[in-house]
Amino acid sequence: MEETSLLKDLIDSLKCLPGVGARTAQRMAFHILENERSAGKQLAEALSTAIDKVGNCSECRTLTENERCRICANPARDRTQLCIVESPSDVLAIEQSAHFRGTYFVLLGKLSPLDGIGPEDLGLDQLELRLDEGDIKELILATNPSVEGEVTAHYISQLAAKRDIKTTRIAHGVPIGGELGYVDSGTLSHAFEGRRNY
Repeated sequence: MEETSLLKDLIDSLKCLPGVGARTAQRMAFHILENERSAGKQLAEALSTAIDKVGNCSECRTLTENERCRICANPARDRTQLCIVESPSDVLAIEQSAHFRGTYFVLLGKLSPLDGIGPEDLGLDQLELRLDEGDIKELILATNPSVEGEVTAHYISQLAAKRDIKTTRIAHGVPIGGELGYVDSGTLSHAFEGRRNY
């Protein structure tokens, strides 16, 4: 069957989503057009509105439709703790745990010289201004445990050390409910390095 240009455009557009290849995009497009036209229109409207109205928080750089996000605008948050994360989805994951009551700084990436991503691309000048304000007593590094994430964490820890700000790193290791036989050696290594008294 020869695809129309509009159908091809829809399929090609869906391929921009993470984990969506040509076949999955094709299935999604056909499903929307065959079964979910009203939901597809609603999706298109929500996507268009979000693209036009959602930006980055002026303080922490997470996604928000306001000048400052609800976390930064909340006076009950602990302004002495600043958690560094790579993406807005990391903020959501930490917030869903309902354990952390401090504030955030979202890098919107990680240092990667091979990809041409340096400190200026992560807003580290803005982070330094926040550190210089003097309110932050603990910087919590919650970057991913990849090579780039570790390099980024090390770089930021050096910025904090220059200002005598305590720096901690979230623990990495065996997930709750996980079995050791299925955990990779790198994760086990992190788990042993981060062990604590029981």
